[in-house]
Amino acid sequence: MKTIPSLAGKVAVVTGASRGVGAGIATLLGEQGATVYVTGRTTASKPGTTPGTISEVADSITRAGGDGIAVVCDHADDSQIKALFERVKAEQGHLDILVNNATALGPDPFVPPPFWNKSLTISEQFTVGLRSAFVASYFAAPLLIAADGALVVNVSYYGAVSYHLDPAYGATKAGLDKLTFDMAQDFRPYKVAVVSIWPGPTATERAKSVLAKIPGGVKRLESAETPRFSGLAIASLYSDPQLMSKSGSVVIAAEAALEYGFKDFNGKQPPSLREQKGSPRPFVQVG
Repeated sequence: MKTIPSLAGKVAVVTGASRGVGAGIATLLGEQGATVYVTGRTTASKPGTTPGTISEVADSITRAGGDGIAVVCDHADDSQIKALFERVKAEQGHLDILVNNATALGPDPFVPPPFWNKSLTISEQFTVGLRSAFVASYFAAPLLIAADGALVVNVSYYGAVSYHLDPAYGATKAGLDKLTFDMAQDFRPYKVAVVSIWPGPTATERAKSVLAKIPGGVKRLESAETPRFSGLAIASLYSDPQLMSKSGSVVIAAEAALEYGFKDFNGKQPPSLREQKGSPRPFVQVG
C-alpha cells in the first residue's frame, strides 16, 4: 500500500463519528497523526442500539498516535454547531479538514418501500444530513480559510443518482453533491477544496446487524469496504498537490484507491459501482 503522508499538526472535524463510516474516517485521520474532533450525540451505549460512542472513537484516535477530542453535538441544533467551531477556534485557531458525515436515518431505514410505510422521521435527513452540512461549513468557513489550504468533504453515496432506501435518502445525497459543487465556487479563491465522497457498501456495525438477520446477508459483506477505507481516500485527497482541480466534484472512494495506489485494510481492492449504480451528476458553472 502506498504510504499516506503524515497529518501530524493538522486539525480535523468529523461530524456524526460515533460509529460507522464517520468513526472509520475519524480513526484513520487520527492514525495519521491529526487532531480530530469527534462529534455526535452518542455518549453511552444502550441495550438494543448500535454500539459506538464519541468518547470511544476519540480514545482510539489518541491511542493510535493522534489526538482525539470528543464533542457532544446535536447537529439538528445550529447553536451547538456554532459552539463546536467556536471551541475549535479557541483551541486550534484553524481547521484543515472538515468531514460532514452526520445524518439521521430514523428507526427503520431498511424497511422495504414504499416510503409511506416508514416512520416520517426519515425526513429528518433533510435537517441532519443536508442542512447540517451547510451549517457546519458556514461556521467552519473562517477557520478553513485561516488554514491556508483546507478540505471540506461531504459524505454522499450512489443514492444521489439511483434509488436507495427511500426518496428522503436520495434527495439528501443529491443535495449534498450540489452543495459540494456550489460551495466549491465560493471557497475557490480561498484555497479551500470541497468534494463529495461516495463510499461503496460498507461493513458498518449497523450493516452487519441488519444483514445478519437476512438469509445470505452476511455473504454480501464479503465485498464490502471497511469503515476506514473512505478515510484513506480523504487523507490521500488532502495530501494531493492537485487537490483544487478536484474541488466541486464527486470522488468515488474505490476509484480514489486506484488513483492514489492503496487497498482496503482487508487487502482487497473494492470495485467502483459506477456502472451498476450510476455516475456522478455533472453540474455546469455559468457566468
